[in-house]
Amino acid sequence: MGGLGGSPVEEMTAAARRAAALDTLERALSTGAFAYAVVVADSADGLEALPSGVRLDVDSGPFHFGRRLASVIERLGLRSLVYFSGGSVPLLAAQEFVGIAQELGRGEGRLVANNYYSADLVAFSPANALRSIDLPAIDNPLARLLAEEASLTAHLLPRSVASQFDIDGPAELAILTLVGGAGPRLQALLDEWRLDVSLYRRILPLFTISTAQVLVAGRTSSRVWQYLEGETACRVRFFSEERGMQAEGRIGGGEARSLVGFYLAAVGVQRFFATLAELADAAFVDSRVLLAHLGLRPSRADRFLSDLGRYDEIEDPFLRELTEGAARAAIPVALGGHSLVSGGLMALIEHAWRERDRLLEGRSAVDAGGSA
Repeated sequence: MGGLGGSPVEEMTAAARRAAALDTLERALSTGAFAYAVVVADSADGLEALPSGVRLDVDSGPFHFGRRLASVIERLGLRSLVYFSGGSVPLLAAQEFVGIAQELGRGEGRLVANNYYSADLVAFSPANALRSIDLPAIDNPLARLLAEEASLTAHLLPRSVASQFDIDGPAELAILTLVGGAGPRLQALLDEWRLDVSLYRRILPLFTISTAQVLVAGRTSSRVWQYLEGETACRVRFFSEERGMQAEGRIGGGEARSLVGFYLAAVGVQRFFATLAELADAAFVDSRVLLAHLGLRPSRADRFLSDLGRYDEIEDPFLRELTEGAARAAIPVALGGHSLVSGGLMALIEHAWRERDRLLEGRSAVDAGGSA
């Protein structure tokens, strides 16, 4: 954990990631499947009260993911390990961690990940397999490199809300506020912040209506599409673009290309959202793909403010215009990052059906009372 802070919205997200990580570590350690846990951070701020069995490893120097991970493995003499980034898999159950430990326990040469091409949970044995790969600067390509360069046998966790949900930014915090399931530390923060969830509430019923149509665009996969096809009643327009953009370094190199981005550039923000309203009743848009396509690098604070729809606070002129356009669109439009169009979307769909069932049960109870 680390490298996140500065503005209030970044500090909020950093606090949420710390809380989520500690909740997840405590849940994993409660199984007895692990010897101990290590929080690797650039500062001890906010980490003064660690759960039992959790150690703190602080290095405030220049950060390189692969080298830092390798140094921790060597210094602690680790033989096998489960790595996850701060804020990832906050909904993964204790039994899922047991399953990961059991897979590693079957022998060396094994790898478990939640995503092959852009992982934020990677478990592997032996730990010294890291010596056989080109150490990556970020965690996203770690699973692929261990499989392809260290010849570890990859096992992917089933695609589920729990394995795919990641706190990329404040959009996921708003979704968790609505759907629930957070651990005690994170839940306490969500209760305090009381983020606006009205946008997502407007979208929820559409997933359960056969005549509705939802548009999804960004770094999403065919497996998410399969989930949508199998778990929603609505029709879906699906644009999967630039998967692995960050892991492969295309996000800042001017190499990202998006059909949706080409259309946005051609017609402008106003017509873009008018078109979305002609195509769907709601839209989920990975704004990072659009920004990368346009060669724009707004600050992280601006991106997070965009995720929350707070366009009047955004400094970057284009992102401010885009976010205001989404907020004023004729249909609800959710902007965010990768998790919004994967785990976040899946979490909302599950919650939509729970809400529908709850409403139907309430109506049945009223009908029964009336007939009595």
